[in-house]
Amino acid sequence: MTADHLPVHRRPVLTDRPVCALRSLRSVALTVPDPSAARDFYHEVWGLTTVEEDGDRFWLRATGTDHHVLDLRRGDHNALGRISFAVGTPREVDDAARALHRIGVPVLREPGPLDHAGGGYGLRLVDPEGRIVELSADTYAVPAQEPAGRRAIPRKIAHVVLNTTDIERTAAFYTQVLGMKISDWSERQMTFLRCNSDHHVIALNQAPWASLNHVAYEMPSIDHFMRGIGSLRAHGISPQWGPGRHGPGDNTFSYFTDPAGLVCEYTSEVAQIDEDSWLCRTWRRTPELSDQWGTAGAPTTSVRTAMAGIPDLGAQPLFVADHPDYFIPMPETVGVS
Repeated sequence: MTADHLPVHRRPVLTDRPVCALRSLRSVALTVPDPSAARDFYHEVWGLTTVEEDGDRFWLRATGTDHHVLDLRRGDHNALGRISFAVGTPREVDDAARALHRIGVPVLREPGPLDHAGGGYGLRLVDPEGRIVELSADTYAVPAQEPAGRRAIPRKIAHVVLNTTDIERTAAFYTQVLGMKISDWSERQMTFLRCNSDHHVIALNQAPWASLNHVAYEMPSIDHFMRGIGSLRAHGISPQWGPGRHGPGDNTFSYFTDPAGLVCEYTSEVAQIDEDSWLCRTWRRTPELSDQWGTAGAPTTSVRTAMAGIPDLGAQPLFVADHPDYFIPMPETVGVS
């Protein structure tokens, strides 16, 4: 069956070439009911550093050069506020905007100076499930930091896992429109997408509704990874799954929940892709491939529930009337039309 014969709600956005070349995953914005409690956790316990704040909005950095990796703001419930990717130049942002308009992808914010603490020049678009995606260049940089003593501090956002109701169409959007590449599949339940040499910066998980599954933070080494787990234990916080080592991506993992009930992960040693030799494969979903070490055990019921999240429409209500063929309908089983 060709794309022209697919039902409208399953038809992928098709384009001859991607609208841009993503360089990296820059940051994630989250809305939570109590941003002050979330900030205290990520600043005091998780290892990030608050760089700016404005009332109940907080921007936190890791040890890399990005101004911030996490943007926390108040909302009625947990939600993914935005995913931000770096592109090379402001001209690439302008070119992307023209291409997005041409193929009918909703643009939430036209190119221009960005209005958040990280500055820069960018635009915001909306993916087929309503997520806000930011493309930016010339953002503020901060000096890289070296952790003092034995303190374990994340280096950057490693990846974001998104629950999706249509993994094939969502993967088509991120590859065909945003130029990402599929590194691996975990049967047809998950797919892992890259925009640079890291095995994945986005992963998609087939689910009953669209939501945030978890955000992973990369530690500089496996030693920092284990010390980070030890630091959390010293604060009375135990892993809800891990430590272990995944099959796809070959990265270490240990999952926790923050005060809002969102899942956060420490990871390290993610596989690096050689574009000339890498072959995408489909992994079987077996315990020994989910955790090559066999140390993690099964994820707790509470972390599975937290990974499922709640239905998240994102910016979809702002655009669905004007773009009826673009958005993936939310399933009626979750009470969202």
